[in-house]
This record gives sequence, structure tokens and C-alpha cells, in this order.
Amino acid sequence: METKKEVRVILSPEAEEVYKYLNREAENSKTERMILKSINQKIELIKANIHYGNPIAKNLIPEEYIENCVAYALFILQFSICITAIRMVISNAVIHRKKYNVSNLFRVELPGYWRMLYTLTNNEEIEIIAFVLDVIDHEDYDKKFGYSGK
Repeated sequence: METKKEVRVILSPEAEEVYKYLNREAENSKTERMILKSINQKIELIKANIHYGNPIAKNLIPEEYIENCVAYALFILQFSICITAIRMVISNAVIHRKKYNVSNLFRVELPGYWRMLYTLTNNEEIEIIAFVLDVIDHEDYDKKFGYSGK
């Protein structure tokens, strides 16, 4: 007999910051209230169906979610002479690129052209975790995925 795994939704620090902002502003702003309500609804839909969101093709997943740039920085360290430049490369690589080592990414559309991005992890027999990476507006979404404006 197959047992259904529990699904837990966790917010990244970035997504949690936006969620807290929306909670603070929701009382006085219809837009923020609408986005917050939608996020809560979508989280419940993800719990019911982990593949609720639109899958993002692996080749389109932003580098900051997948690449481990520390290895790249260490490669440069072995072949570079200038220690100052090495420190800059290492700090920039760690800060600007790698956040999470994801192998899948899903997009959920929210009101006002906002997006919620999440990834799935599997904790063997116990549970599935839907990790919300970002809740971002349309402009930030376009930047993150390399879309340019007209």
C-alpha cells in the first residue's frame, strides 16, 4: 500500500522578507492584500499538487540558483597572481551567484504580474518540501531570467 508523503512549504529568507512586507502593507493596500491572499492560496494548491506551478526548463533556471561558483573562484585562485582581484572574484561569486543548488524550478503567477518561484526536494520516505525561493514583481522576474525590455 502506497502512503502519500507530507508536503511542507518553506520560504527562503528572501521570500519570507517579501511575505512579511506584504503582511505589513496588506491592511492599507489593496494590491499587497491581493498578492498576499494569492500567495496563501497558491501555497495550499502546491501542498495539494506539488507540480501545480509551471515548470521552468533546466536550461532557463537562473545561474544564481544552480551554480556553485566557489569552485570557479578556487580555480581562478590557483592561476592568478593578484590576491586583491582573487578576493573580489570570490566575494562576488559567492554573493551574486549561488543561493540554492536546485535541480528543478516551478513558476506560479500571482496578481499584478508578480511571480512565485519554488523548487521541490524529496526527503526520502518522510516528506516532500516545496521551497519557495522568491516572490518577485514582473521587473525583477525579467531581470532574473535575462529578459530585456523594449
